[in-house]
Amino acid sequence: MLRGLGDVGAHSGTAREDGDVKLGSLKNGRDGQLVLVSRDLSRAVPIDCDGVRTLQHALDNWAVVAPELRSLAHGLESARAVGLSRPPWNEFAAPLPRAFQWLDGSAYLNHVALVRRARGSQMPPSFETSPVMYQGGSDTFLGPADDLVLPDEAWGADFEAEVAVIVGDVPLGCTREQAAAAIQLLVLVNDVSLRNLIPDELAKGFGFLHGKPSSAFAPVAVTPDELGKAWDGSRLHLPVSVYLNGDRFGGPNAAADMHFDFPDLLVHAAKTRALSAGTILGAGTVSNRDPDTGACCIAERRAREIIAHGEWKTPYLRYGDVVRIDVRDDEDASVFGPIEQRVVAVTRGTRN
Repeated sequence: MLRGLGDVGAHSGTAREDGDVKLGSLKNGRDGQLVLVSRDLSRAVPIDCDGVRTLQHALDNWAVVAPELRSLAHGLESARAVGLSRPPWNEFAAPLPRAFQWLDGSAYLNHVALVRRARGSQMPPSFETSPVMYQGGSDTFLGPADDLVLPDEAWGADFEAEVAVIVGDVPLGCTREQAAAAIQLLVLVNDVSLRNLIPDELAKGFGFLHGKPSSAFAPVAVTPDELGKAWDGSRLHLPVSVYLNGDRFGGPNAAADMHFDFPDLLVHAAKTRALSAGTILGAGTVSNRDPDTGACCIAERRAREIIAHGEWKTPYLRYGDVVRIDVRDDEDASVFGPIEQRVVAVTRGTRN
């Protein structure tokens, strides 16, 4: 039986719908302490269950654990009087502090087309029929308030705001229906890129390594049910807001202009191998064709500047810059909690 702080196991059938769950991980060892978070993000309850104290353990046993989590979530929503509260966001790790697999696609072809156009190349036709995807490092994810450590400003640090899914087991050669059914949680990501290191790596024909340091995650992972009408089974119909040093940088809608949806991406990823529970799959930098929505990364803004004016004006991140990424629902409530990171210098050889 799952247990949490206080007597919140019983529920009274309040507003929270069946299946609605928000989960996070407090910093505690390498894999964190699993906590259940209230819908309004104001309260959190540590989860205590034999063998299930981390999100990965919960995902490995999702069929058994999920009903218990739903019951506890109902109780948490009706437990306002017991004085529960949530620790500050800087005490949260990524929902999965480390994962067995992190895959990232490029579902927003507008982003790809703009960046390529700015450097004088066209997007290959194959990009419209088959997703571009890479496998990144997943052993040191950053928490929502962790510093973005940067040994050298010249590396061209950039943020990339994107939505990702965390799945259960996905079979080899899965169908769209199997892929959609495997989506257990949604998360918000800052997929950090070091733009000035990437060209030389790609020129070697063997993919990213140095150009893709640790990604950061918003504090809370949510079940699809929690999103209501904003989730249609394949896309998130909400804007992703980005602020740089307090100024709005962009707010494109995550569903608009998403050429490949999440089932598409999962089918592609599972073409030659099964995906294990706890695999995280990102859809790439959110991007809309409408320029008024702004951008979710500096590279895209620079691409628009080059196309319009012949040169870029926006620099990559500098020491002291603060990046904030958030998704807010129709009632202006944060869905995942915010990512807010400061860019800081770090001595090489120091662990994040």
